[in-house]
Order: sequence, then structure tokens, then C-alpha cells
Amino acid sequence: MTVAVRVVLGSLSILLLLACSNLAEAQVRIVQTNSRGDNIHLIDPSTNTIVGEIKGVPINHGAAGSPDGSRLYFSSEAEQTLHVVDGKTLHVTKKIPLTGRPNNISISKDGRRVYVGIVSAPGTVDVIDTTTLERVKSIPTKGGIHNVYVTPDGQHLVAGSIAGRLMTVIDQKTEEPVWTLFQEGVRPIAFETNADGSTKRLFVQLSNFHGFAVVDFANRKEVSRIELPNDIPAEKVDKGPFNASPSHGLGVSPDGKTLWVTSRPNARVYTYSLPDLKLLPGAVDLGGRPDWVTFTPDSKLVYIATENTDSVVVIDVARRQEITRVKVGSAPKRNITVTMRQNSSQ
Repeated sequence: MTVAVRVVLGSLSILLLLACSNLAEAQVRIVQTNSRGDNIHLIDPSTNTIVGEIKGVPINHGAAGSPDGSRLYFSSEAEQTLHVVDGKTLHVTKKIPLTGRPNNISISKDGRRVYVGIVSAPGTVDVIDTTTLERVKSIPTKGGIHNVYVTPDGQHLVAGSIAGRLMTVIDQKTEEPVWTLFQEGVRPIAFETNADGSTKRLFVQLSNFHGFAVVDFANRKEVSRIELPNDIPAEKVDKGPFNASPSHGLGVSPDGKTLWVTSRPNARVYTYSLPDLKLLPGAVDLGGRPDWVTFTPDSKLVYIATENTDSVVVIDVARRQEITRVKVGSAPKRNITVTMRQNSSQ
């Protein structure tokens, strides 16, 4: 064997070891907030057990994770701050003051900006620079912002207001509003993409509507509304109250094949095929009032928070059957999926 061959083989071995090391360090976690507590739980989807807990974020609302897995971000309604959490130690490292009471948050695709919906009047989206960890600007909106999202392609922000009865689409580069839609309170939103990753349709839950609206993103208009089934006996229907939000949680699976939509009155989650939005058989009884929905990256599992049972229901996506339930904190609502990059069993 020549020296040149040995060098090449040695280099390949090093690259292979580094690749294996990176794969070993990549840990998928389900991050579950607890809206009436000061803690957040991390669930390992390979075991469906709690493997980490973040403390000291009172009345936590929104959650986001940096693309490299080094940080987590949480909004605190009680302290009106954005909490920065180290991804390895799970300790709060900084609290960033905000302009008012925050609700949901989102992060830019490159991880350089965190966007915080401010529900306090008159309403803004606070912009946090993740290098300096300071608020650098606020984007004015009509009405307080309940949820803010970055589109999957990273090109736009979508901010929903309940009080303002409006959805505002913001250009991510200029951080300026470009168009608005609806005259109703806007709740959770899910995104369908085109083959090139650009935004195709939005699925939008609205105040006092048991279902969702469908928005053609390119044409900037609502094209239909789909009401969830009334498929359980009347005596078993939960009468609420639901804070004017009978349907508060939905998500598109990462493979783009299905849309999952929760029903509080029916305590179920319904599945629609994409792109035809055909209702699939096998609605799953969640045994409590459901909220947000998040998936594993491989689209095999979906996690649904049930606020009044203090638990998360784990469902097999292909079979549409419950696998298990994970007990968490008080009144779990918002959840996200992140990839943590460190060699620890958090």
C-alpha cells in the first residue's frame, strides 16, 4: 500500500468517525411547555419518557429551538421576558425584556432572529438578535399577536391576532408587513409547501369555528373552510368553555402527507390526507381537551398535548392509534420538536 493510499484511507476514516459522532450527538426531543407552571419537559421519542426538565420560566407560552441545537427560547407571560436556555445544561442563561406580555414565538431559519408575538395592546412582533441577545426592533401590528410563525422556507413571518381579527404576513428580510387576511380571531396555523419548499397553503384555525380555513398563499386569499365532524353522541360532547377556540391545535406531518387537526368538544384528533384534504378514517380519542400538535422528523409519531389531563398523547401516525401517554406538568399546551446536539441523556 502506497503512502498516498494510506493518507486517503486515513482521512476517510476520520471523516467517517466524525460523521458517526455527529449522528450520535443528534438527539430529537419533544419540548412540552406547561402553561400553568414554571417548568418545561423534554421527551425522548425513542423511549417516550421525560429525560429533561427546564425550570424557572413562569407561565411559559411559546417555545423555539436554534437550528444547531445549542439553545432553546421560551416566552414568559408572567415576567414579560424571553428566556434563553442552554441546550446542554438546560439552565436559563439570560432573560430578555420584551415590550409587553408575550404569547407564541418563532425563530428564523438561520437562527439569527427570534420573533416574539406581543399580545398586549396595541400589538407588535418583538425582534430579538440571537448574537447580542437583545431586542433590536418591534414590528407594529393591528391587534395583539397570539401566534407568530416563520414559514418553512424562511421567507415570511405569519402573525395571527385574536383581538385584531387579522392575520398579517411579514417579509422576513425587510421585517415589514406585506399583506393581511381575515376578519376573525386567528388561532394556530399550519403550513403546506410546494415541491421547491415555498409556501403553498395555510391551514388556519379561527375563533368560534370548529375546524379550519384553507388559504392559498400565492394568491393571498381564503379558498375554503372545513368543519370538523360531529361524530360523537351529544351527551359526550364537551360543552366547554373553550375561550372561543373549539379547535386549537393542528399540524402538517414533515413528509407532507397528512394534516392533523384537534377538536376540544370531541376530545379527538382528525386526520386529513394531503393535498386532497380527504378525511381519513380512525379519529383518535384523546381523553381530554387537546391543544398543540408536533411530530418526530421521520413523521412516524405525533404528540398532542391535552391540557386538562396534564399529559401528552403519543400516536402512531401510520396506524392512527395511541401508543402511550406521558405525564407532564400543569396544563400543557404548546409543543415543538427540536434536535439537541450534545452527548448527554437529557
